[in-house]
Amino acid sequence: MAGGTKSGPRRSARSSRARQRGPGRAGGGPGGGTRAVDPGIQSGRYTPPIPKSVRRSPPWVLAVILGLLVVGFAMVILNYVGVLPGGASNWYLIGGLVLLAAGGMIATRYH
Repeated sequence: MAGGTKSGPRRSARSSRARQRGPGRAGGGPGGGTRAVDPGIQSGRYTPPIPKSVRRSPPWVLAVILGLLVVGFAMVILNYVGVLPGGASNWYLIGGLVLLAAGGMIATRYH
């Protein structure tokens, strides 16, 4: 009998351990080196809550984000069409992509 005995199929110790832990528990992955952190244990380091004034972005930030994204997108499209002065140029494309990237970076910090 391949993989079994007279009493039934053989089970590996790893699969029985994973079954005891239950689904979603730490240590069940291939590395097995992670441990679940007990929420009842205090770390000794206090992290104060973030003040509400820091969590709110000024109202003008949203206008800057939208302005950069719209102007950057328009610059890329108008460069593609060839409407900008001097015809299609890589500098217009680079400028539009830089404006899009700047708008995206500011948007990640917006609260």
